[in-house]
Amino acid sequence: MIKKQYSWLVAGLIFAIFWASASTATKIGLAVAQPLVIAVTRFGMAAIIMLFVSHFVQKNRLPKGKEWLQISIYGILNISIYLGLYVVAMQKVTAGIGALAVAINPVFISFFSVIFLNKKLTLALLLGLMICTLGVVCAAWPLFENASVTTEGLLILLVSMLSYALAAIYFSAKKWNDLSLLTINGWQTCIGGLLLLPFVIFFYNDQLNHFDLKFWSSVTWLAIPVSIVAVQLWLWLLKTNAVKAGLWLFLCPLFGFIIAAILANEAISLYTFIGVILVLGGLFIAKKTN
Repeated sequence: MIKKQYSWLVAGLIFAIFWASASTATKIGLAVAQPLVIAVTRFGMAAIIMLFVSHFVQKNRLPKGKEWLQISIYGILNISIYLGLYVVAMQKVTAGIGALAVAINPVFISFFSVIFLNKKLTLALLLGLMICTLGVVCAAWPLFENASVTTEGLLILLVSMLSYALAAIYFSAKKWNDLSLLTINGWQTCIGGLLLLPFVIFFYNDQLNHFDLKFWSSVTWLAIPVSIVAVQLWLWLLKTNAVKAGLWLFLCPLFGFIIAAILANEAISLYTFIGVILVLGGLFIAKKTN
């Protein structure tokens, strides 16, 4: 039991750190390329690596029957809609606000789990959610005054987060038999990315894309630590408990602020550290529920 709890904590922390880095990495890439070009290149690189490892190294079986449909639906929600819209929204909001938006997901996941999974929100879980929310607001408070956002950008972010929450519930509700998580992740990334390809071709502008070191550094980070490592951990957390997994998303904006401070020289304050402590406390309280 203790080993399992430590595994859950380590997996959650690594997931939150890597997932939080996506907004800053995306902002770096957007300086030299169009959003969907970054997205599709990222998904293509990640899918090739995962499918090669899964089917040629680990010798995992291919999906079959209705598993293809399940993976396709998951890929549409989790890749085409969520990440496709997210990278577009990052043109219109700051990295901090982009990371902060991720904190909305636990609320959506909890809400959808009540509707679709017949879950009950316990008092401890509600208390954990409230403390986590307070922590995020505390950490973000100094940023609201100077945040550069647009209404359009916020609306796009909202739709993308709704899709992410629905994807999490969908994955948790479906039976995947003995299908490897790496196989699921590889194919959902491949299918989701391919569905975005027509939009990339239609909107492509050669003058806006520079395939230099900054572009490939951004894409490689988004593909390997984020799309592969973070998503693998996310799927494992979802299989454990979808609602509790969602609580780790509260840490993403907090780590996002720290990463942005290091790489983009954005200021952090005492509010950030207090927020981290509150979020960790909320996570521990929520983890006590079954």
